Amino acid sequence: MKRLRLLIVDDHEVVRLGLRLLLQNRPEFELVGEAESGAQALSLVERLRPDLVVLDVRLPDRDGVEVCREITARFPETRVLILTAYPDEEFIVRAIEAGASGYVLKRAGSRELIEALEALARGEAILDPAITRKVLEQFRQRSRATREEAFKDLTPRERLILARIAEGKSNREIAEELFLTEKTVRNYVSIILDKLGVSNRVEAAAYALKHRIHDFLKEEDSAS
Repeated sequence: MKRLRLLIVDDHEVVRLGLRLLLQNRPEFELVGEAESGAQALSLVERLRPDLVVLDVRLPDRDGVEVCREITARFPETRVLILTAYPDEEFIVRAIEAGASGYVLKRAGSRELIEALEALARGEAILDPAITRKVLEQFRQRSRATREEAFKDLTPRERLILARIAEGKSNREIAEELFLTEKTVRNYVSIILDKLGVSNRVEAAAYALKHRIHDFLKEEDSAS
């Protein structure tokens, strides 16, 4: 395993000391720097180019999630592990969206933390088991909300026809499947294109697939 070069970012000296002691006898890790603020963290990442930044989300000068976002955007070769005392689902979702490779609670034992660091060294992503279920549910809820917004202007019949367009079916095939006339389907297609603000069937199909029309219809069926 490649030796992992770490930067620790936490405004509490006792936390930095504890991590330093934990890592000092682990030959697979090299602690290359410590920072107590977001500004220091970004400066050290630029200068040291560590493999991994162990980052708290609550810093005195910056939102740690935004620091994570800037690190992953500017230095994509550097991975970020969020290490925090806060099992807040909103923070976790924001951190993952910001590019964090892992999220571990400070209450985790030393063995769990070492295993998380080793997993990150192997290129894996880590999420504390205590919060995984809640986070996945947050993502599911956000995905549902996004899909609902994408198709909110369409009637149930228009959504069905859009799904068939996304499957590459012709007006005739859609008409036969839904027991409509071909002219009626053409009229529906024109309305759908207008509502979605797209120019043709190909763009409509791309829109439908991007926003996962079939998942949306399944969710609608389950809810009814």
